Amino acid sequence: MDNFEHTLNFMAKITKKWPRMIILVDMNAFFAQVEQQDYPYWRNRPIAVTNGRLGSTIITSSYEARAFGVKTGMRLKEAKQLCPELIQAPSRPERYAEVSTRIMDALLSITIDVEIASVDEAFIDATACQSLYNGPEHIGLLIKQVISKATGLNCSVGISGDRTTAKYAAKLQKPNGLTIIPPWESEQRLAGEAITELSGINKGIGGFLAKYGVYKCGDMKKIPIGILAKRYGNPGRRIWLMAQGRDPEPVVTTVKDPKTIGHGKVLPPGTRDKTVILTYLQHMSEKVGVRLRRHGFQSQHFFIGLRTPLGWIYTKHKLSNTTDDGAIIYKLCRELLDKHWSGQEIGQVQITANNPTSTRQEDLFEHTETKIKREALNQTIDKINERYGDFTVAPTRVIGRSEMPNVIAPSWKPAGHRKTI
Repeated sequence: MDNFEHTLNFMAKITKKWPRMIILVDMNAFFAQVEQQDYPYWRNRPIAVTNGRLGSTIITSSYEARAFGVKTGMRLKEAKQLCPELIQAPSRPERYAEVSTRIMDALLSITIDVEIASVDEAFIDATACQSLYNGPEHIGLLIKQVISKATGLNCSVGISGDRTTAKYAAKLQKPNGLTIIPPWESEQRLAGEAITELSGINKGIGGFLAKYGVYKCGDMKKIPIGILAKRYGNPGRRIWLMAQGRDPEPVVTTVKDPKTIGHGKVLPPGTRDKTVILTYLQHMSEKVGVRLRRHGFQSQHFFIGLRTPLGWIYTKHKLSNTTDDGAIIYKLCRELLDKHWSGQEIGQVQITANNPTSTRQEDLFEHTETKIKREALNQTIDKINERYGDFTVAPTRVIGRSEMPNVIAPSWKPAGHRKTI
């Protein structure tokens, strides 16, 4: 740390103002909390949120359920063996979206420098507004107060001098905690933590660092920053700084264009029926198409995947022109099934449009009249479904045959193209 940074830290201690104040707001077991708020007889009881009444996989669970070992991604049957009194709560994504929007709007009363990280998380840069409040504890308590007033829900808040340490702090006292780590204490507080405990550092990166004797954050200073930079580029440099409580990543308040737009579904256990698999694939194809059209995107690049017990069967397609048409996407799905599936059990389907763009690339040899008619048909169908509900008008295979409610993605944000379920 150079003399300038030392001076900033020293002045911050004297004036009570930090050189940088970053806050992470984490809604505790958000979906489960909303359910318990709306249904008071579920409060203080173990509940598990699943995708509809027929959902067999747990999206999230209340802290009462987690005490029994119930986890996200666990099958409901397994969870009920751990917790026989577990209550199944069918997810209500529209409700979660509504509450999330109220939360994020409430945070804007603290400062406009809010980055909506996901449906239940937000980063706040309070550096510039410190003079309006009486220190970090005052800001943290105020955040909890405005969220409670807006929704009746509680949250955990972590406050520090950088994103990584703030996120680490937020998880130390869950649920309903407030943890403050001054920036001049960040490095020391992180030193004993496993490097893989930091957000964004997965087992692959952890394994790479282990080769150099880096297991805990405090070990990071043993190696030059160049080792990580050579292996991972700029993200590697950031990781080196993150472990020392010096994450340089700023709070970003603008919503960037998506890198992918996709939908996936978990199928009932043991699914081998081709008709059922095609139903799921067509449903996901239409949902991807609708999302592309709704936000003015098209794509040339599509990933189509089927998860089997032995791994994924998948194809990556590059079309000659961009599309937002679910029928074209579904044709790619049928090709995958016909050419590469040999009857294996399918546990999940995934369709993703990669690198969506608002710039359309046309095929000079495509029948223009046919395309214009198809686009007009899709626009009409979209208007009907927006008014009367999803899939009021849809391919025959999907209508009445697909018990698959909408799901709110973890990365959902109440702004821009991500404001969709």
